Amino acid sequence: MNATDPGLLTAPASEPSSAADRAIGPPLWLLLELTYRCPLHCVFCYNPVDFAATENELSTDDWLRVLREARAAGSVQCGFSGGEPMLRDDLEVLVAEAHRLGFYTNLLTSGVGLDEARARALREAGLDHIQLSFQDSTRELNDFLSHTRTFELKRRVAHTIKAHGWPMVMNCVIHRLNIDYIDQIIELALELGAEYLELANSQYYSWALVNRDHLLPSREQIELAERVTNEYRARFGERIRIFFVVPDYYETRPKKCMNGWGNVFLTVTPDGTALPCHTARMLPGLAFPNVRDMAVARIWYDSEGFNRFRGTGWMKEPCRSCPEKEKDLGGCRCQAFMLAGDAAVADPVCDKSPAHGVVTAAVERAQSAELRPSQIAPLVFRGPAESKRLIAERGR
Repeated sequence: MNATDPGLLTAPASEPSSAADRAIGPPLWLLLELTYRCPLHCVFCYNPVDFAATENELSTDDWLRVLREARAAGSVQCGFSGGEPMLRDDLEVLVAEAHRLGFYTNLLTSGVGLDEARARALREAGLDHIQLSFQDSTRELNDFLSHTRTFELKRRVAHTIKAHGWPMVMNCVIHRLNIDYIDQIIELALELGAEYLELANSQYYSWALVNRDHLLPSREQIELAERVTNEYRARFGERIRIFFVVPDYYETRPKKCMNGWGNVFLTVTPDGTALPCHTARMLPGLAFPNVRDMAVARIWYDSEGFNRFRGTGWMKEPCRSCPEKEKDLGGCRCQAFMLAGDAAVADPVCDKSPAHGVVTAAVERAQSAELRPSQIAPLVFRGPAESKRLIAERGR
């Protein structure tokens, strides 16, 4: 779905020879996190737990410059996300510029704010693709998990998306609280006429890590959900494409994080910090540049933050001598830091990692049908007040 064939792209000729010598490809996928403001309070939100400390969102002119610089550096696909990107009044302006530049454009939204007038404006601006999130197939659980009354609004937005000719792409984060109803989630997607359904098992970062004891499913739940998903695939074939991603905790080898650190993805946060993935700012000892101070091409090719974990030269054992290191590139650096306290060690989801016991302990805990209230912290809903409280607690 890219606007330009990625296979034809190479590093810009204007880049210094040192970049070419390192054989770094262009930042094909650009993700603009326009704002951390959001009307929803999802318990699994991937926005950083300390998002309340982020101030001074980029201006319209700043975002327009980022789009132009990224396109010149070889980016071909642009996602607009948040928070809730519909809260930016200039979204249509940014989409129009991205379209003019030749990006394939994708809006990731909760649907809040996407009324008929704005849908029409976004269509006229050239928006190619909308991914609409649901939290569950029922009003009760959808609204509980988001801590808002948005289920009926989402259904209306789904019909608006179809009416304007966009492909209907539905996303639902899957976890312990809704995985047993996966058949009903798929039925909702079919009812809404979705061409694509992403059943994205929660990965345990940010708010999902805070709430992990509530959210990590049991092995039995995951196996049943996979079986049900495969039955629907067999029944409906090409009518709907269903993607189901197993949580890292139930794998024995890690995934190549973001297709490799600094290989494909470039994220720009609301305040202009450029990151190789949306959670990388948590890593200590790394300096990530800001697009206000450095051009996108220089950030991608020459900044210390983007080069620290590129390739395999940074690896420690057991990754350094592992025959699979080129396949997974050591897994996720943020997960390594969160679970093992060191961003340069093997991702603990790998069963070769010395810290793998942290993951197996969490998995064993998840096999319990129910944990007593005294064994588990309260569920924390994402929000500014909760963010400030968690920041204060971590600062003690």
